[in-house]
Amino acid sequence: MAPAGTGTLSGKTLFITGASRGIGKAIALRAARDGANIVIAAKTTEAHPKLPGTIHSAAEEIEAVGGKALAVQVDIRDEAQIAAGVARAVETFGGIDILVNNASAISLTGTLETPMKRFDLMMGVNARGTFATSQACIPHLSKAANPHILMLSPPLAMAPKWFKDHTAYTMAKYGMSMCVLGMGAEFRDVGIAVNALWPRTLIATAALAMIPGVDPGTGRKPEIVADAAHAILCRDSRTCTGNFFIDDEVLREEGITDLAPYAVDPSKPLMSDLFLD
Repeated sequence: MAPAGTGTLSGKTLFITGASRGIGKAIALRAARDGANIVIAAKTTEAHPKLPGTIHSAAEEIEAVGGKALAVQVDIRDEAQIAAGVARAVETFGGIDILVNNASAISLTGTLETPMKRFDLMMGVNARGTFATSQACIPHLSKAANPHILMLSPPLAMAPKWFKDHTAYTMAKYGMSMCVLGMGAEFRDVGIAVNALWPRTLIATAALAMIPGVDPGTGRKPEIVADAAHAILCRDSRTCTGNFFIDDEVLREEGITDLAPYAVDPSKPLMSDLFLD
């Protein structure tokens, strides 16, 4: 295993939820280029007509760039499936160094327009799924040399404007961030880093393209989040925990100031992501 602070994830094992597409897959590919082991924990085993990518196609891409991949079908609403996925990861790679809680469900709907089935999905995937997956991985992370948990969730800001148009989604997404707040403090003395990462702008993914009225051209590529995640995951877990990171701020700390290559369409103004002023 690579020691802490080397700037590489070579030999590390990453358990990434929702890694079959989008930001999760981008984070997986960035780590794979270092020679990391990637556990793709996601639901999709057969291609969706509107959302390309399966756990198997992601595994092929990961191995093509130099990583080792294990594709496991996991619905993170089901703790038995999580436990089975974690057990396979440990059996295959000998342990888990990093957990990336990326899987998420979204519905930007008001209170009267949010069916309870959709509410349950968002709470089950975002808040409960993040908690359950963290709980299952922590015993293995505690044995790792530089263990990290990274949530793809926003900084906590209890302002009415972030709730009024989509209370249910904000509750569910903030649930992930509350895990950072609590677990970061709870496991600080054990040396497990628990941090959040959120993009400054919209990120152009297939899921974003499905939201009516949103122009992916006003966003950045998933690689900006992947590069920021990589930087965080290479940091010392004992001194880097309990943070709510923003992708471009992380890159600036790493000396990367030219963000133009990350723009989908440099001719269009960038649109800020939710939960950021």
